[in-house]
Amino acid sequence: MDVSVVMPVYNEREALRESLGRVLETGIPGEVIIVDDGSVDGTRDVLKDIEQSHRDACVLKVVYQPKNQGKGAAVRRGFQEASKSILIIQDADLEYNPSEYMTLITPILEGKADVVYGSRFLGGPHRVLYFWHSLGNKFLTLLSNMFTNVNLSDMETGYKAFHRSVLERVHFVSDRFGFEPEFTVKVAKAGFRIYEVPISYEGRTYAEGKKINWKDGVAAFWWIVKFSLQK
Repeated sequence: MDVSVVMPVYNEREALRESLGRVLETGIPGEVIIVDDGSVDGTRDVLKDIEQSHRDACVLKVVYQPKNQGKGAAVRRGFQEASKSILIIQDADLEYNPSEYMTLITPILEGKADVVYGSRFLGGPHRVLYFWHSLGNKFLTLLSNMFTNVNLSDMETGYKAFHRSVLERVHFVSDRFGFEPEFTVKVAKAGFRIYEVPISYEGRTYAEGKKINWKDGVAAFWWIVKFSLQK
């Protein structure tokens, strides 16, 4: 299909092969762009091996950032390489299930949406984990909704699909996890049609490699306010 999957990667040596395998098994993406964000755990060795052994019909592109710059920077680099009409952001940590790609992109294919959020809070099965993470997420989503006048249930979700026309009208600058609130504020202000669909979520613990923390939550608060007040 006319779909690019952009996969930012940082220190995911253990999960990377399975995560990419799940993406390719769907048969949906026409290309997968993996952006390694300066991994130091052996992820780059795994990627080089994948590049040599890749024989799938799907085009695989691997980009190596010279140093760790953050998820936002990696995603932006992936956007530069993407050539398809629909883009999907896919983390490499196995928390989001590629088998739900059709659920995610159907509103775009049907001409109803320009941007689709996969919401973890609309009834899909999910692993029960951190209460304070959930509360913080709801607070940031509420704050974002107040500034943008949209009614999202999960602004911070890592599962987003959108038509490439978004990239023609919106310029992103956040390097770290500020990309999520920046994306929401800017697509809302630009007037793009936004949909939400329920997805499943297999969250990780910090022992299992989860990277986002309370400092990123504080930063998200700042990014919401900053980008909402920018003209």
